[in-house]
Amino acid sequence: MAIKSEGFVDIDLKTFETILARETLNCKEIHLFEAALSWAHAACTKMDIEPTSSNKRQLLGQALYLIRIPTMTLEEFANRVAQLGILTNQETIDIFLTFTAKNKPKLTFPVKARAGLKTQVCHRFASCAYRSNQWRYRGRCDSIQFSVDKRIFIVGFGLYGSSTGAADYDVKIELKRLGRVLAENSTKFFSDGSSNTFQVFFETPIQIEPECFYTASVVLDGTELSFFGQEGMSEVSVGTVTFQFQCSSESTNGTGVQGGQIPELIFYGPMGLSQQSSIISASASNNTINNNHTAAGGLSPGKENVVGKQAGNNSSNNGVPSTTTSSSSTSSAHGSGGLLLMGASSSNTHSDRSNVAPFGNGSDNDGASTASSNGVGIANWLQPTVAGVSAGQQQLLAGNSEPAE
Repeated sequence: MAIKSEGFVDIDLKTFETILARETLNCKEIHLFEAALSWAHAACTKMDIEPTSSNKRQLLGQALYLIRIPTMTLEEFANRVAQLGILTNQETIDIFLTFTAKNKPKLTFPVKARAGLKTQVCHRFASCAYRSNQWRYRGRCDSIQFSVDKRIFIVGFGLYGSSTGAADYDVKIELKRLGRVLAENSTKFFSDGSSNTFQVFFETPIQIEPECFYTASVVLDGTELSFFGQEGMSEVSVGTVTFQFQCSSESTNGTGVQGGQIPELIFYGPMGLSQQSSIISASASNNTINNNHTAAGGLSPGKENVVGKQAGNNSSNNGVPSTTTSSSSTSSAHGSGGLLLMGASSSNTHSDRSNVAPFGNGSDNDGASTASSNGVGIANWLQPTVAGVSAGQQQLLAGNSEPAE
């Protein structure tokens, strides 16, 4: 992760302050505090002075007040920050009182948590349904292939749950590219019996390169009958990102473009200008420290329109138009380091499950796919270069940088 990289301690103080001021950091404040200590220790070493608490504090200067210490947990503060001698005695007492007292003292540290990046959601179905004999699992894999036209970070999937009442599910989620597993996670979720989707997450976001096809897969174990999506779309736009979907040969449970599981892809990515403007104006007043430190406005989305093209060969006769519009943003504190997936991109063709009416997991038919090479697309939403930090790490610092424990 970027803030624990070797190059991070080599950045200059001004750059370090710029990073700490960002409203869009998806990082725990305790991790930023630890990064500040590492930076100060390295600075002491370069200056050939003893790395004492007082020297570290002096070198950090006003940068220390950009760390939102009051938003840590009481345990994080008491067991780590309060015992290192970086804060003055009065600062330590005041922060303890902030955690525990009814009348809280005025602090020089920001007391409002960072907004962070907002997750966005790509909805690929126009509607959902249930039947008396579908959707069943039996240990089979539901899978779909997708590509995007801009670099994003996938953080998880939205899934359908039980159609016969409340139920618990065990689920294994997986993301692949060209047969290589990029990330997987075994987790659980509770379905309340409604047609809502239920979000499951990877442990860390996965960087997705443009114009490359990736395979999203899930294997569920729980109540056999669940809701499933229908009237699927082969192309969906969320903000400034366009997703394309095609069937996966790994899907052995009936999921395809037109219907099935994995109704949502949850991701971090670039946003529309209207979203950026509203967040910048809303967050500009949240991070002023002693009237001379103002944090950069965070980029977090409001609500974006999702415009989708109805998938071909849709046999539904309910007259649903070929484009749909829905809300597609939700807030999330989830975030961590992302993988750097540079290299050859791929473009796939597919044959849909045209003999399934309109689709279903009662058949063993699988969609076939083949890959071919294309050029690598370069996303234009990376932050400016930060000395000593790689390009991929810059992007994590811009909003996807919560270190893994």
